[in-house]
Amino acid sequence: MKINELKKSDYPEYYQQYTSLLPDLELMELLQSQKETMVSLFNSTEDLDLHFTYAEGKWTIAEVLQHMLDTERIFQYRALCISRKDLASLPGFDQDKYVSVSKGNERSLSGFIDEYKAVRDSTIFMFKSFSEEMMKSVGLSNGQDLSTAAAGFIIAGHEKHHLKLFNLKYKL
Repeated sequence: MKINELKKSDYPEYYQQYTSLLPDLELMELLQSQKETMVSLFNSTEDLDLHFTYAEGKWTIAEVLQHMLDTERIFQYRALCISRKDLASLPGFDQDKYVSVSKGNERSLSGFIDEYKAVRDSTIFMFKSFSEEMMKSVGLSNGQDLSTAAAGFIIAGHEKHHLKLFNLKYKL
């Protein structure tokens, strides 16, 4: 499935800021190529200060990485529940609270890279397992409609958003 196959009703308008950043590729191709890009970026960045932030009050590189992992896991769970026809309304989450208690600044770059690869592989395997019908399933997330497929593209778009910030603001 490609991003242009989603309907506007598949996800809240808020996430357009992420999905609009994506190229017109199949979701699996997109998730895999992002994995390679992300791992390559952080494996090639020498003397990376994970505690660097570009402005007072902004997250450190470590906190952004932790946030990206948390968010991918949350959207994995949302996609799984929706694909399984779970009728419960899935809760939202407060990203700032998650980051503030995550202890991301106590982690190592190698730990982040290893965890990222495991989480992304899990995302890829899960989405590969979904049938076309499952990908089109729609459920409630944070009180709004969300399709399984849209959750996958939001994962990819959210990562693209943060990669853009890493380049522009963090100068990686």
